[in-house]
Amino acid sequence: MTIVKGACPHDCPDTCGVITEVENGRAVHFYGDPDHPITKGWLCAKVRPYLDHVYHPDRLQHPLRRVGAKGGGQWQRISWDEAIGEIGQRWQAIIAEHGAEAILPYSYSGTLGMVQMGAASSRFWNRLGASQLERSICGAAAEFAVRMTLGVRHSQPYDHVQYSKLVIIWGHNPVSTAPHFMPFLRAAQRQGTQVVVIDPRRTRTAVGADWHIAPQPATDGALALGLAHVIVNEGLHDEAWLTAYTVGWPELRARLSEYPPERVAQITGVPAADIVKLARLYATTGPALIKIADGLQRNRVGGQTVRAICALPALTGQYGQRGGGLGYSTSGYVKWDGRALSHGQDSPPLGREVNMNRLGAALLGEVSDPPIKSLYVFGSNPAAIAPHAGKVTTGLQRADLFTVVHELFMTDTAVYADIVLPATAQLEHADLHKAYGHTVLTYNAPAIPPPGEAKSNWDVMRLLAAEMGFTDSWLQQTPDEVIEEVLTETAVSNPLLDGATLARLKEAGSIPLPLATAVPFADLRFPTPSGKVELYCAALAAQGLDPLPGYEAVGDDGTDDGRPLNGQFPPQMGLTLISAAAHHFVTSTFANQPALVQHEGAPFVEIHPDDAAVRGIVTGDVVVVANGRGWCELTAKVTDSVRPGVVASPKGRWSQHQRGGRNVNWLTSDALGDMAGQSTFHSNTVWIRKR
Repeated sequence: MTIVKGACPHDCPDTCGVITEVENGRAVHFYGDPDHPITKGWLCAKVRPYLDHVYHPDRLQHPLRRVGAKGGGQWQRISWDEAIGEIGQRWQAIIAEHGAEAILPYSYSGTLGMVQMGAASSRFWNRLGASQLERSICGAAAEFAVRMTLGVRHSQPYDHVQYSKLVIIWGHNPVSTAPHFMPFLRAAQRQGTQVVVIDPRRTRTAVGADWHIAPQPATDGALALGLAHVIVNEGLHDEAWLTAYTVGWPELRARLSEYPPERVAQITGVPAADIVKLARLYATTGPALIKIADGLQRNRVGGQTVRAICALPALTGQYGQRGGGLGYSTSGYVKWDGRALSHGQDSPPLGREVNMNRLGAALLGEVSDPPIKSLYVFGSNPAAIAPHAGKVTTGLQRADLFTVVHELFMTDTAVYADIVLPATAQLEHADLHKAYGHTVLTYNAPAIPPPGEAKSNWDVMRLLAAEMGFTDSWLQQTPDEVIEEVLTETAVSNPLLDGATLARLKEAGSIPLPLATAVPFADLRFPTPSGKVELYCAALAAQGLDPLPGYEAVGDDGTDDGRPLNGQFPPQMGLTLISAAAHHFVTSTFANQPALVQHEGAPFVEIHPDDAAVRGIVTGDVVVVANGRGWCELTAKVTDSVRPGVVASPKGRWSQHQRGGRNVNWLTSDALGDMAGQSTFHSNTVWIRKR
């Protein structure tokens, strides 16, 4: 029996340490690393049966070439030499006619490792001169807003919640999306910590809270400003702290007069009395932690929403307190050295950017100088996970688009490819992972050989580089050589990596970063231009954005192109759709795993009893959910877990497995949010009827 330490690669802040037990080249046991300070020996419901994923009978094992029509499901097995040769030949022809920017790589969080995603998403593509992908589908607006306000993304350690007297979990469902935070929260609750959950839906996390508040989607910014209004109006703010450690307090104070509880109640649907009650609770209970995640800002005003929430700990002087302030992301503690990771300085000028949320529009002509003539997809499944899936699917069917997909399975995207390449799973390649929920680095050692001819993302990049005639040594490094180079160069400017050598990581598996203090902003110095919390942000003003936290009502008419909707979509019958994370899938990963699909249940949409009664819908009905973008069929769940006017259907399903061949992203908008090119998955109007 061989024991191999590794890391969970999936898009979750916990980034667990894992252990694989191997016998005769086969993984026989897989479990959480008991020595990892966050994982502590247990894994979530998604990853616990990971060996079912690794040994799934549908794993791709050989390169395939399409024969017949796109999407027709007819394939011919070919060799790796044939596949790479054909890709190189097609790309050379495209470059000769249109330039390298006509080639678009599309990747995201199928794996989060330094090598298999970070280097694989940048080095070869930079050297090629391909289009750059604006990677803004997840948390771009929140990341940008926090950086503009606080200067960096630093967050409280999970175990510091034991010092919090109040925790407000805002637009976040950690039971499903950050489960290793929950034991710390439950222990704090047993000691008397109060928990408030703010979410339009009564999530698994909300069920265990002391108080659930359900605002209308995308009105959280107004709610935050309403809380701030009450705090200031009742003299519960910390004037001395605001004067010493913020910029723009007088200007923000003037704006808060526009958000009395009565007006905010009309905007949010939260009773004015509850707004006052929560404001008083927050201002008089400390330390108080506000914990957010990215679902909160996936709407058209998401950046300003996060800016408004960031202002609340400043009003009450909570930043710098153990157990207080803002809990969002630890990504700011270590940022890999960009030159070492991407070698952009050793490449031609970087290509134009294409926003990943606009993939469908880009493929259908929005990007035209040059047009996108080839798409290379890895670590993502855009036909299932990108907004406005109808546009994406139509774009993938273009006869003149040469599409290559590197994948473990024949996904919704892979079915439209011209060439499909088999990919490795996490147990079959090396990588290094840093978390965004804690500050532990974890090395992933390969535990088993890949099935068939599967190759890692990085190994394929090396093959493509050689095929394109690139002789740069940094395109042919081994994974460990990439890790060593990036660690060494990052450590030059970041003392947190002193001693975090590749050798030590391979021996220990996981290394906690040696933080001088685990309390974010303990010295009350913020790495903004002013050195303070920037309630008024001049950098935003310079970009033509509102420099103060604010709220704007931005609706959705159910179509992105202004086409008139016919009579089947009367405005008064529209409902707001939210598509939060499923409990058993990581976006679309694991959504083809039978046991997890069974646990998640049939694809459903939750609808409030009042809205269901008007439409004659009862639990179990098959309903058509539609708007001007498309439609899908789901099973109705009538429940007061969602507020009136709101429907909820978890994301991640593969369309090919759904009734009607469509998932919820056939309804979602590809409009961009207010900051950083953010996705707007939760700014959607839909109509529902019985099938």
